[in-house]
Amino acid sequence: MSDRINRNPHPDFNKVQASRPAPSNPPFTYTQTASPTWSFGSGANTSPPPPPSPPPRHVPIDPAHPDRPAALNYKLLISAIVPRPIALLSTLSRDGAAANLAPFSYFSMMSHDPPILVIGFASPVDRAKDSLRNLLDTGEGVVNIISDHFVEAANSTSIDAPFGVSEWDIGGLTAVHDCEVVSPARVGEAVFSIEVKVESVREWESRTSGDKTGTMVVLEGVRFWAREDAIDSDRSLIDPAVLRPIGRLGGITYSRTNEGFELTRPKFDEDLGGRAGLDKIKKKSRNAME
Repeated sequence: MSDRINRNPHPDFNKVQASRPAPSNPPFTYTQTASPTWSFGSGANTSPPPPPSPPPRHVPIDPAHPDRPAALNYKLLISAIVPRPIALLSTLSRDGAAANLAPFSYFSMMSHDPPILVIGFASPVDRAKDSLRNLLDTGEGVVNIISDHFVEAANSTSIDAPFGVSEWDIGGLTAVHDCEVVSPARVGEAVFSIEVKVESVREWESRTSGDKTGTMVVLEGVRFWAREDAIDSDRSLIDPAVLRPIGRLGGITYSRTNEGFELTRPKFDEDLGGRAGLDKIKKKSRNAME
C-alpha cells in the first residue's frame, strides 16, 4: 500500500516551509466552549462559520468496493479521524543489539484498570518491520508521548532505515536506560512515557483481497514515567501546558495543542432532571417540528 501513497504533497517542501510564518509559540490557555449557554436538547451549537445553505449532502463510500484501492481508505481515515495521539515506540531486537525508535499514530488508550493501549501496524506479522518484529520477539517496549519541543527529532525516526540501524542516532534523542520492568530505553526528552508489555496480537485481513494486511498489538502499561514539573501532587494529572502534545492530522500535517476548554460530564438526574426532564426535551422537539 505504501508504494501507492504520495506522502509529500509539495514538489519542494523546504521552499514551502520557508514561505510560512514562524510558530508563535503561544502559552497554553483555557477558553470558553463554543456555546457556554448550551442546554439539553439544543443540538449543534452555532459557532462560526455559519453552516452552508442549502446544507451539503453526505455521500456514502464503500471501503470494500472492488474498484476502491485500500490507499484511498488510508488517506481518507487519517485525514478524518484527527487529531490522533502519537506513540513514539522504543523497542529492542531479540538479541538486544538493535535499538529501534519509531512513531505510530494508529494508537490509543483502551482501558485504565489495567492500563491498556493499542498500536496498529500497516503490515501483517510475516512482513513485520522493525518495531512490530521487536514487539513480537521480546514482548515489551516503551511508549513515549511526543511534545512540541522534540517533534522534529521524533518525526525523523519515521525514516525508512534498514533493520539494525538505530533511529536514536538519527533523531539525536536521549536514550535513558532506567526502566524498571522492560529492557528498551525511554526517551529522556519525553514528558510522559509508559513501559509496556504485549498483552495480545491480532491480524486483520483485507475485505477485497483476503490477504493479511494489518496487525493490532494490545499493550499493558506496567510502569509510568512523568516529569516532576508536569504532574500534580497526587500523581494523577499531567499539565497540558508542560506536555504540549503533538497530534497527527492527515497527510504530513501535525497539530499543536495550546488551547483548551473544559466541559463537565452531565448527570442524568441532577443536570438533565431525570426522565421528567427528558420528557420535556422530547415534547419541545415535537412542538418545534409541528
